[in-house]
Amino acid sequence: MTDTLTRRQLLAWRNAIFVVFALSGISIASWVARLPAVRDQLSLDTAQIGVLIFAMSAGSVIGLIVAPPVMLRIGARGGMVLSLCLVASGTVVIGLGTSVLGSALVVGAGLAVFGFGNGAVDVMMNVEGAAAERAIGKTLMPLMHAFFSFGTVAGAGLGALASALSIDVAVHLSVIAAIIVVSVLVAIRFVPRGVEADDPELSAPRTPFKERLLASLAVWKDLRLLAIGVIMLGMAFAEGSANDWLTIAVADGYNQSNTTAAVVFGVFTISMTLGRIAGGPVLDRFGRVPVLRVSALLGVIGILIFIFGAPMPWLAYVGAAFWALGCSLGFPVGMSAAADTDDPKQSAARVSAVAIIGYVAFLVGPPVIGLLGHQFGILPALLLVLVLVVLAGLFSPAARERAPRTLSPSH
Repeated sequence: MTDTLTRRQLLAWRNAIFVVFALSGISIASWVARLPAVRDQLSLDTAQIGVLIFAMSAGSVIGLIVAPPVMLRIGARGGMVLSLCLVASGTVVIGLGTSVLGSALVVGAGLAVFGFGNGAVDVMMNVEGAAAERAIGKTLMPLMHAFFSFGTVAGAGLGALASALSIDVAVHLSVIAAIIVVSVLVAIRFVPRGVEADDPELSAPRTPFKERLLASLAVWKDLRLLAIGVIMLGMAFAEGSANDWLTIAVADGYNQSNTTAAVVFGVFTISMTLGRIAGGPVLDRFGRVPVLRVSALLGVIGILIFIFGAPMPWLAYVGAAFWALGCSLGFPVGMSAAADTDDPKQSAARVSAVAIIGYVAFLVGPPVIGLLGHQFGILPALLLVLVLVVLAGLFSPAARERAPRTLSPSH
């Protein structure tokens, strides 16, 4: 079906997926930005906040698991709309639970729904993004993940503004929810219907949901996919550890102010975004495997500089920049490689599998680094990140393209 699309339609499809990525980023950053307000209004301690975050994480993992069979049933278009509407609903419940009902239990329920929707849309937007990437004939996944980063910047900015203006959490998050729903309903019109939605025979419930779920989990037997998962594990661990511990490492390991730590983290996020923007043309020119190998090398150099650069503060900036460039392409390239299969109907299950590995790295990485940091110091604890990035580089051949891309005839 996609070979009949005009160039204008292909670009509209691409742009619609950019919007979906950005909406996911906006939603997550909006919650994180108002977390201090939620904590204060509900009088929660750190352990209770941890329980709330666990509710969101658990919902995310469930969403990742059920996304493939849901996509097979209603298609990517319907699935992305449904998932983002769940995200919006959860966002509203979080706000109401905080400002109106004053109930941590309600906030936790909202976070579970919020996490479920984001986990599900994470799979669907990556599968659909990979399909657009193949149809257009250019590497787009890094740029799509850059739009997620743009969304987080926008969400954080709006959240900071709402906090500065003392806007009620429920009002702020309800506005964000409305933006998400309206935007996805507008953008989804430009996403072509997939074969699952077009073909009645393929979309019919031929087998029970449980059997479709078990079939989607069967991809875990694929050794190449597991090797791609190792790449995702190392790079996601590196990214997630930086998000949670970079500022503390600068403040404690380098004995710098919180402001300096924030600036170093800014260097990291900017370098990450720039790496993803530039990643598409670089991947098209050199291919996945060489780029991943060089990325891993840059990451190793950056982490080494960062760990052993103390007490010279300027080395923290250099190390953070190389660290970010090194791990910027791991997640998007892993998604593209997972979706690169001869059977398109398996793409969702494969993306779900590596996404779960990536999410586990994001979730498990920070507490592991925290435990090691408590025992050995925060900078030495980051050596674990170094080991996993090296491992990701060694497994990079698993991401090799199955076939060279060619431009769509409509071009």
